[in-house]
Amino acid sequence: MTEIDANIDALVPAWLHLPDIAELLDVEVTRVRQLVKEGQLIAVRRGENRTLQVPAAFIKDGRVVKGLSGTLTLLRDDGFTDEEMLEWLFTPDPSLPGTPAQALAENRGTEVKRRAQALAV
Repeated sequence: MTEIDANIDALVPAWLHLPDIAELLDVEVTRVRQLVKEGQLIAVRRGENRTLQVPAAFIKDGRVVKGLSGTLTLLRDDGFTDEEMLEWLFTPDPSLPGTPAQALAENRGTEVKRRAQALAV
């Protein structure tokens, strides 16, 4: 495990495997893979078997958290890697409060996107 993997593992409280996400979203696993490929979800290889996993916080009430896709696009446009995006989304920000991922889950995406846009400056 690389240093950034350990850091992300420490930040992200829970992970889901792609088949679990497919079940939660009521779609085929191929659709979940497509969401990852399109950049609407971030999946990283974790664990002993290096299976693809997605932070559980990205799924809520049977849907991808509102505002996540747009936030990921902004961060990607800012040159963030997947690992850097995960680190940013799951690092506590006292001024939010909580983490950007929590704020998205609580429907406070406008503020999260504003902060993501500010990173580009």
